[in-house]
Amino acid sequence: MIAIGEASRQSGVSIETIRYYEREGIISKAGRTASGRRLYSKKAIAELRFVKRCRDLGFSIQHAIALKALTQEAGDTCQSAAEVGQKHLSEVQAKIEELRRLESALLELVGNCAEGRRDCPMLEALMTQN
Repeated sequence: MIAIGEASRQSGVSIETIRYYEREGIISKAGRTASGRRLYSKKAIAELRFVKRCRDLGFSIQHAIALKALTQEAGDTCQSAAEVGQKHLSEVQAKIEELRRLESALLELVGNCAEGRRDCPMLEALMTQN
């Protein structure tokens, strides 16, 4: 059993986030010493790493919880995990497309700027667009 600071170092999750995850039931409650200090097991560190990996991949907390729950189930969980992953992949692809549209719009706006001009087409476009 290790203290929260070491759990943070081993998992890569900040102390405040660990407390939040515990408070919200995202990870199991930590054991406590007689003085009330939290103590984390290897299993708890594994849970923290799992949730961190999910978050690093952009999964929502709800999806991370759902995926973590699948690790505890017996049977065919791969299809369920794939469904969550596919949904997230679709969301990521939509965000990428939106960012490409944003990039294109910004390239056009910036491209319209000319040095030495008193009036700025970019600022004018920003003021007049809906």
